[in-house]
Amino acid sequence: MNEEILDNLNDRLDEALDRGRRIVEDEELTEQVDELKGRVERMVRKHPVKSVAGGLLAGYMLGKLFSSED
Repeated sequence: MNEEILDNLNDRLDEALDRGRRIVEDEELTEQVDELKGRVERMVRKHPVKSVAGGLLAGYMLGKLFSSED
């Protein structure tokens, strides 16, 4: 029975890896990521001060969220 469970688990992991590989290799996804990157770059160039302030605020919030202070 344990071997059956391991075989089933291996099959499911193989399927998950194949799905992940297909997603990463998808050309449409690559194009969408490139388009998003371009839009973000244009926004940062148009509003540099707001972008830096937003990045600092996001970093501060994430720091507070993930800090280990109790």
